[in-house]
Amino acid sequence: MSAEYGYGLWWLVALNSLVFIVFAASFVQPKTKLDWRALGGFSAFVVAMFTEMYGFPLTIFLLSGWLGERVPGQQSLDHLSGHLWQELFGWEGDPHLNPLHLLSNVVIGVGLYLLYRAWRVLYTAQREGRLATTGPYARLRHPQYVGFLAVMVGFLLQWPTVLTLLMFPVLVVVYWRLGRKEEQVLTRQFGTAYQDYARRVPRFVPRLRRQAA
Repeated sequence: MSAEYGYGLWWLVALNSLVFIVFAASFVQPKTKLDWRALGGFSAFVVAMFTEMYGFPLTIFLLSGWLGERVPGQQSLDHLSGHLWQELFGWEGDPHLNPLHLLSNVVIGVGLYLLYRAWRVLYTAQREGRLATTGPYARLRHPQYVGFLAVMVGFLLQWPTVLTLLMFPVLVVVYWRLGRKEEQVLTRQFGTAYQDYARRVPRFVPRLRRQAA
């Protein structure tokens, strides 16, 4: 198989998917059904993306006619053509160094760091039997879900596909609903303490100024 083709590399699909899923699971450490659903949605997104990145170029195949008209000389089965933003914006040079690809690395890194910070705070709070309200939880009620979504946005900036673009808004709704269910559980567990916390701290989008406790 030629290096230019770059597809049919199913071992790379499995390896990359496993690395990101295990990495995320090590931070989240799922215990409840809500945790497993959150990790499951992220895992499905990652597998879908790496399948098109190294397995089969479904998006390039579906868009080959349109891309052929918009991008003269575009090679539908060339691995480099999978960098759709590079093709559509007409950027030259290494696609791994274009502005969106570099930005994607930052966004993915921020998402993974947020998962890590949130896990540390939550793990300590659960061991002490108290509500997590410090670190990322001082700005967001669901920083882990935001971390997952940030990683997905980074991947979309890096390697957009038809399937992952369709999956992303669905997963946003899924995480929003999981957040609501999680809040119901925490309200039953902590009562007015969680209700006061919820009034001060937004779910997913942080305020510019933090409200006093």
